[in-house]
Amino acid sequence: MFRPLEIFIGLRYTRAKRRNHFISFISLISMLGIALGVTVLITVISVMNGFEKELRERILGVVSHVTVQAVGKPLQAWQQVGEMLRQYNGVTGVAPYIQAEGMVSQGAIVSGTLIRGVLPAQEGEVSKLEEKMLVGKLENLQPGEFGIILGKDLALSMRAAPGDKVTLITPQANITAVGVLPRLKRFTVVGIFEIGMYEYDSALALMHIEDASRLFRLNGGVTGVRVKLDDMFAAPKLTRELQNELPLGYRASDWTRQHANFFRAVQMEKTVMFVILFLIVAVAAFNIVSTLVMMVTDKESDIAILRTLGSSPASIMGIFIVQGTLIGVIGTFLGTVGGVALAVNVETLVPAIEQLFSIQFLAADVYYISDLPSDMRASDVIAISSASLVISLVATLYPAWRASRTQPAEALRYE
Repeated sequence: MFRPLEIFIGLRYTRAKRRNHFISFISLISMLGIALGVTVLITVISVMNGFEKELRERILGVVSHVTVQAVGKPLQAWQQVGEMLRQYNGVTGVAPYIQAEGMVSQGAIVSGTLIRGVLPAQEGEVSKLEEKMLVGKLENLQPGEFGIILGKDLALSMRAAPGDKVTLITPQANITAVGVLPRLKRFTVVGIFEIGMYEYDSALALMHIEDASRLFRLNGGVTGVRVKLDDMFAAPKLTRELQNELPLGYRASDWTRQHANFFRAVQMEKTVMFVILFLIVAVAAFNIVSTLVMMVTDKESDIAILRTLGSSPASIMGIFIVQGTLIGVIGTFLGTVGGVALAVNVETLVPAIEQLFSIQFLAADVYYISDLPSDMRASDVIAISSASLVISLVATLYPAWRASRTQPAEALRYE
């Protein structure tokens, strides 16, 4: 359909000074609308990708990629299980852990807490807790000394600082002569960490794995073994392999199962945002319909002459498809360049705007992520640009078809 003649005339119609300047104005608005829509879409999707990546990294700073547990009982031979897990491809770290619930109190202040027993020498292999320490180090947790590390918000709510004593209350009970009493143990605060997720900063407390085993009467056992991979997205595949190869009585799980609802919600938000913002591109593309319909009306005599000279309806249709597609191509190109430039520099531009106008978009005392992270992905840019080109092409079909139906005799009757 697109022979040199159709391309030449289509480009000439686009470049030519039209008698009706309103058509040129609508063409410009269509082009700028497409460019603006593509720019906004690429930028917003990149920022949402950045938020998703930041949240995922913060969550996985505490949660392991894969965990292996014994069903219904403590895992005793965790060293052998750990050595076996290290043999799998992609495994970069293995560490045991104990997890339980309890309450921590200081004076009249009581708060529920998630207790995690860790082995400081190996914890760095599977988490970023050492990097998140505000005060103290994981090495401060020594077996038999009953030290405890609290999350920042938990420490604030307990009004506890390093060196203070707190009481840990466990769900297990002691049977004494005066009745059943809860188990209590005094711990010394030896550190404070901040993950950046309220869920963990307000409830998580760390202690040495030997102290936790003694406190919860696990007889040297652990809750399970945590595994870190070089590729976090390979965790579901490894979990399936482990589930098929581990002996009966063991269970494997991964981070995608533990936080499936959260990441599914983030993905749904991205999809909805993509659809809403793509409507900007769609509205701008439909302006191409108005532009070409007016162009067809303005060029009826030219179309009639071309038909009289032997041009086929398909040739006429191709001329206006070329013209409308050119508007979409230029708009998409400008939008893609602008979107990529903005997405790459948004982390620099936003602080500059905040400093210039003395405002803050995301207050640090309200939001844990106080900046706008950006993660531009080539696949998103290609998908958005391709969708914009396709909808621009579709918008040209009706006006071009209408032009091809022009009857030469009727168009030239009053010329």
